[in-house]
Amino acid sequence: MKVSIITVSFNSADTIEDTIKSVIDQTHPNIEYIIIDGGSNDGTLEIINAYSEWICYFISECDEGIYDAMNKGIQMATGDIICILNSDDFYVNSDVISQVVSHFKRTKADSIYGDIQYVEQHDTNKVIRNWISGHYTRQRFLFGWMPPHPAFFVRRHVYKSLGYFNTKLKTSADYELMLRFLFKHEISSHYLPELLVKMRTGGASNSSLKKRINANLEDRYAWKLNGLRPYFFTALLKPLRKVNQYFSYRTIPQNSGPSNKRKKQYV
Repeated sequence: MKVSIITVSFNSADTIEDTIKSVIDQTHPNIEYIIIDGGSNDGTLEIINAYSEWICYFISECDEGIYDAMNKGIQMATGDIICILNSDDFYVNSDVISQVVSHFKRTKADSIYGDIQYVEQHDTNKVIRNWISGHYTRQRFLFGWMPPHPAFFVRRHVYKSLGYFNTKLKTSADYELMLRFLFKHEISSHYLPELLVKMRTGGASNSSLKKRINANLEDRYAWKLNGLRPYFFTALLKPLRKVNQYFSYRTIPQNSGPSNKRKKQYV
């Protein structure tokens, strides 16, 4: 089973090497790694080029934002499974993709999701909060639930049939896409109760109170775009769910296999 991993970047020289290393260290043998850069000028391109041997596709050009870049990567992907790992995120060990693939084979699901940790920007051993997703039921969306996007893995045919990220949204297109896939169209999904990704704090929707408010407004708009009616409190519960994440505990699984460096495959 081929897995396409898409990384989007823009001026990410401080963090993208961790991202790339976590991908090329995966033990799963059939990975297609795609990097979509928005025209970086801070040294990001030099870092990417240093690892070109393991990158299947790489482009650097101006785009219309992060979700436009993600859509480019999805359209290029040829894997059975597609996932997105942003340039300040990284997999916690070398067996993450192997675990995900095994879970897909066992459950036959359309999508799989796991857990993530938010960590300090400059000290990734310092955990800020633990996003422990829990098992999925469709109704949980009405109570502010969503899976963590960096740990959300989807079969490629789902994107082909249900569409890509809505670029009208600037911070909540990932929420809208998962709402559309899981709640509106009811694709099958299974929870993999493992920590899969570490995510540095300071994302586009969380870096300031103003951006958090704008993101909340976009969350409401995501329901409207899909012709759906949430409860009046749905958008309020979504950020409140994060409070418990500061008190949740999750251990990090250790590497259980050797590094498996893959040379790029042109497909």
